[in-house]
Amino acid sequence: MAQIIADRDDIDFVLFEQMGIEELAQTKRFDEFSKKTVKMIVNEARNLAIKEILPTNAEGDREGCVFEDGKVRVPASFKKIFRLLGEGGWIAAIDDPAVGGQGMPTIVANACAEYFCGANCAFMIYPGIAHGAGKLIETFGTEKQKALFLKKMYTGKWGGSMFLTEPQAGSDVGALTTSAVKNPDGTYSITGSKIFITGADQDLTENIIHPVLARIEDAPNGTKGISLFIVPKIWVNDDGSFGDLNDVRCDGIEEKLGIHGSATCSVTLGASGKCRGLLLGEENKGMRAMFHMMNEARLGVGMQGLSLASCAYLYAVEYAKQRLQGKHLLKMADPEAPQVAIINHPDIRRMLMWMKVHVAGMRSLIYYVGLCFDKVLTAANDADRSRWQGLIELLTPIVKAYSADKSFEVCTQAVQVHGGYGYTQEFPVEQLLRDSKIFSIYEGSNGIQGMDLLARKLGMANGEHFMNLIAEVKKKVSHAEKIKELAPIAAEVEKAADQLAGCAMFLAQNAMSDKVLTAFSFAYPFLEIMGDVVLAWMLLWRAEAAFPKLEKCLANVEEEKKCDFIRKNSEAAFYDAQIRLAKHFAFSVLPLTMGKIKNIKNLDDSAVEMAEASF
Repeated sequence: MAQIIADRDDIDFVLFEQMGIEELAQTKRFDEFSKKTVKMIVNEARNLAIKEILPTNAEGDREGCVFEDGKVRVPASFKKIFRLLGEGGWIAAIDDPAVGGQGMPTIVANACAEYFCGANCAFMIYPGIAHGAGKLIETFGTEKQKALFLKKMYTGKWGGSMFLTEPQAGSDVGALTTSAVKNPDGTYSITGSKIFITGADQDLTENIIHPVLARIEDAPNGTKGISLFIVPKIWVNDDGSFGDLNDVRCDGIEEKLGIHGSATCSVTLGASGKCRGLLLGEENKGMRAMFHMMNEARLGVGMQGLSLASCAYLYAVEYAKQRLQGKHLLKMADPEAPQVAIINHPDIRRMLMWMKVHVAGMRSLIYYVGLCFDKVLTAANDADRSRWQGLIELLTPIVKAYSADKSFEVCTQAVQVHGGYGYTQEFPVEQLLRDSKIFSIYEGSNGIQGMDLLARKLGMANGEHFMNLIAEVKKKVSHAEKIKELAPIAAEVEKAADQLAGCAMFLAQNAMSDKVLTAFSFAYPFLEIMGDVVLAWMLLWRAEAAFPKLEKCLANVEEEKKCDFIRKNSEAAFYDAQIRLAKHFAFSVLPLTMGKIKNIKNLDDSAVEMAEASF
């Protein structure tokens, strides 16, 4: 079976026809990124992904990570591709070239990341977490700290991690017990244990820089008393040379369902009383800083979800076109009828359509959030900057949680399309299914994302960010409803947006009443509803962008021959598909969304009121 990652035609459509990113090249910050340059960059990323990274995926899954003599060994094939990413400036693609980056727009980096993550998701966690750790130092570090660590992390010389979770704390970070005691030389002695730490040890880089959450003695309880520290695996002297091996001990790695090539470690700090760290940012402000990295990681999880869903869908389509089984439904009574490819069966088409519409919607959503980052950097005034930043804040839990769950569902459907073969290791969808399950769990489980959306994000700026989102949806509706063929779809999207706004107000009001527990039991279902409406918006946007292109393709085609022309002309078929995707979502998915809204408004308290013994 051919190795598949992403749909290049669809990526180009989103970048240039839906999002119109050529406008970014008109700004001073991104004036080097013309359409030609962007296409060249994405081509380079695609070539690297297909030729170098993708061949390591199945091999890395089979080989996995090995813990031996207190050290972690990652799949051997990862070393070359990590070096290639670093040398190519891909780890810090959106960052300043002065620190090893390429300075490219985030939306362009997203297109590249989709190829990289789709090629080998487990591997890409290493450069991803190195960048996240480096970004903490860039944002909150002193000039000296930046000089010591930043460029080497952004260029892949050194790795990174994130020491957050503890056995007794889990997602309740405020309960952590790792301690920090200030030394006379200004460093801190760190003592404690951490679990589920990605990349806490690996043999890809000569050093690993660990951001560590700990509590300074006499600090306040809870999250208010947490500070953040830079704890290198090997101490780095003031002149940049290596000092002693730091007292950071990897105690073992987890045996996991998926992402076998990513080392998930348990760690002890200061077992010999010699673990040293540098304060990063201000004392007792560690959680504020760490959430900066967490938000980047959550958006990265959304990209992982999109990437694996895209792969799974494309594998399923290829298999469905090749696999012969059964007669055509309209010829079942004909004993001479030949077998047909299973893509001719209505139930297979139902699954493929569900998969395609969600992959397309997720791609547009995630690229749009990347564009929002670029708009923040190029905004003409503070009001515009605040508006774009508000959309990022509001959509982050949607990108993370909605994409995570839909990715797993897409991978599940891909296995189903493959039938029994999909359940075997002979076909790649089995690994994609295993790898994708973690997305709903790490970097803040999906339930936490729902609670964050309800408790924090909806009310930010007195609800202004949420209302700006609804306004953006309705702006696209007002454009699309002027097109006769799209008007019915636009009407359904507008209805869903209005219902979402009403549901948000209803749930927020109940979350501040004596029904608070019941309200929060519906926090994640509300996130799903919001995700559905956002995807409906993205798909309507796609249809509006595609419609004039389809009309142009059909301009000289007689009415009765248009359907046949679309079947035979790939360009016309592509643009026609965008309209059909929006229609399918509006009339097959949004009705279910309306049912979910009704479910929330019933405010059934059975789950929270049932006796514990009854579960």
